[in-house]
Amino acid sequence: MFFEVSKVLGWLVYPSNWVALLCVTGVVLWLIGWQRVGRTLAVCGVLVLLVFGFTPAGNVLMLGLSERFPAWQPDGRDPDGVIVLGGAIEAAVSDARGGVELNSAGERVLAMLELARRFPKARVVYSGGSANLFSPRVAEAPFAGRLLEQFGVARDRIVIENAARTTFENARNLRELMQPQPGQRWLLVTSAWHMPRSIGVFRAAGFELEAYPVDWRTRGWRDAFEPFPRLSAGLARSDAAMHEWAGLIGYWWSGRIDQLLPGPRPDARRDQS
Repeated sequence: MFFEVSKVLGWLVYPSNWVALLCVTGVVLWLIGWQRVGRTLAVCGVLVLLVFGFTPAGNVLMLGLSERFPAWQPDGRDPDGVIVLGGAIEAAVSDARGGVELNSAGERVLAMLELARRFPKARVVYSGGSANLFSPRVAEAPFAGRLLEQFGVARDRIVIENAARTTFENARNLRELMQPQPGQRWLLVTSAWHMPRSIGVFRAAGFELEAYPVDWRTRGWRDAFEPFPRLSAGLARSDAAMHEWAGLIGYWWSGRIDQLLPGPRPDARRDQS
């Protein structure tokens, strides 16, 4: 039930959907005679469109998430395993086309392949089922497993978890599947803006990992002052950021994470050494 509710509520937090709802409601009210209220809502819809489409609001929201965890730095000790969270592979399109089709989070897959080559003894785990509420037939993870084998990664190093539909299920399923042991070192690969919620929910599940953020989307805080040249670009950035902030609030409110905005542990490296 949490999955279904999160999908419905998630749809409502997208700024681009606010615009549509406000404008449509305004037009309907204007047509039935409530002209002042209808006009006010329509104007509000246009203002929301301009703010989230052209101003740096989307970048500011994104930076509050993506700057929480710095880029991972090696210290001479190889990881025992690499966990990659799904969300980068278009499973339905890949299934229809017979290949592996990536979306805007494709850096997760690139990092997976690079880390598999860089650390040849590490296990590579990809977790991702179908997060499509209306067409849940095609899981994402098997395509990642196929890709790893095509790039020469030994099958006994690959672990595919294809049931998880949410970040909470990623953490719960992988904690049970991998049974991490004290002293092991695990990396978590996901988008930088998704890392706070991901690390938080894995911690709550009792699985300590080191953040390996990718898919940054911004150059840093200087982008907090730069407007977007295209309306669609600003709305896309705002949609992604607002959706993730709503996810953080929902996970914190429901007890799935212990902090509203999880961050790095200063002694994380020492604890795992």
